[in-house]
Amino acid sequence: MSSETTANGTTAGSKNRATIITIAIAVIIGALVALAGSQGGAQLAGFPLYGWAVAAAFLIQVIVYLPSAVAKTERFFDLTGSATFIVVTVGLLIASPSPDARSWILGAMVILWAIRLGSFLFARIHRSGSDDRFDDIKGNKLRFLRVWVMQGLWVSLTAAAAWIAIAGGVEDREPIGWLAILGIVIWAAGFVIEVTADLQKNAFKADPANTGRFIRTGLWSRSRHPNYFGEILLWVGVAVVAAPVLVGWQWIALISPIFVTLLLSRVSGVPLLEAKADKKWGGQADYEEYKRTTPVLLPRLTSPKS
Repeated sequence: MSSETTANGTTAGSKNRATIITIAIAVIIGALVALAGSQGGAQLAGFPLYGWAVAAAFLIQVIVYLPSAVAKTERFFDLTGSATFIVVTVGLLIASPSPDARSWILGAMVILWAIRLGSFLFARIHRSGSDDRFDDIKGNKLRFLRVWVMQGLWVSLTAAAAWIAIAGGVEDREPIGWLAILGIVIWAAGFVIEVTADLQKNAFKADPANTGRFIRTGLWSRSRHPNYFGEILLWVGVAVVAAPVLVGWQWIALISPIFVTLLLSRVSGVPLLEAKADKKWGGQADYEEYKRTTPVLLPRLTSPKS
């Protein structure tokens, strides 16, 4: 056996171990959040209802992963993530003892967002035929499994505030007050901003005259990533609606907007797209001016100077 073969085998083994560790950490984090968020909540068949929700979020990913790994396709990845939000939220509303108005409002918030996002992402991959994020991993079953498990964690953490509030005990129910109304307004604003930004970008890219150009009109003239700002805002709204009924360890629910904010601003959202844009348009005078005058995330309120 050559030294090169040995080195390749060692590298592959190291990558596999790292992948297994990442999967284990994701499952452990999900379990710990489920344990904390279940304190004082309702139970189903002797097991915390919120715990069932988190377990289902991971299980759904694994179930869809199996045929996807055999076919080596990522076509249903994003759709599965969105569908998980819907299926688990509906399940919680059905299984929760006497769901109140807050529960139905939170359920509607999550479901409407998931339907919109799922249809948007599925249509995008249907047009393109593939997602280049998976080109290097879908041929490796273990690494491919990792992204599905990570999606289970993403769903669980993102929906934590809504799911924990819905699965709370009957004694924790509170009437809708001003804080819940404020949360609904924040959610609605974020939803409108996200949808508007996506529609504006789709229309821009659909125009052949814009081929090879970057968008800097509409909401994109006020923020370089207005869709992500809307996404963060709407999950803050969900957390505000849920907050009045959280008790004790259930306050782990606040991980939802914090997680979304960090994920989009520091990990897989803004950094990746900024690097991609810099590679494509970096050095161009108009692009450098756009970067200099337009905030990364938080939209400016004043109109851009002409």
